[in-house]
Amino acid sequence: MEFLAKEYGYVALVVVAYCFLSIWMGIQVGMARKKYKVYYPTLYALESENKDAKLFNCVQRGHQNSLEMMPMFFVLMILGGMAHPCISAALGLFYTVTRYFYFTGYSTGDPQKRLTIGYISSSLLFFYYS
Repeated sequence: MEFLAKEYGYVALVVVAYCFLSIWMGIQVGMARKKYKVYYPTLYALESENKDAKLFNCVQRGHQNSLEMMPMFFVLMILGGMAHPCISAALGLFYTVTRYFYFTGYSTGDPQKRLTIGYISSSLLFFYYS
């Protein structure tokens, strides 16, 4: 008797894909720091000190929100994948793709653009959790 199905590897691949997405988002934040002149250790720019504060903060917030959701997503992927690896991997991949669009929409400087397809990611995680 096997503890994990052989398809569980798909779950691991999706978790790794999300890690790479998170790294890419972090690089985007680093590039935004240089572009908008927001230096470490400042987490968010102040509009009174930086005319591009909103643009930078949207990039930073898009990444930060993805980091905040990461632990719950990983737990759900790991646990759900034990019983239903293919379904978990498929939903997890879809969630990862929607997080990309959430981030790119948010990074435009208009927070409402994160909701076009990115809103699906929050709904999907709730559905997955249920």
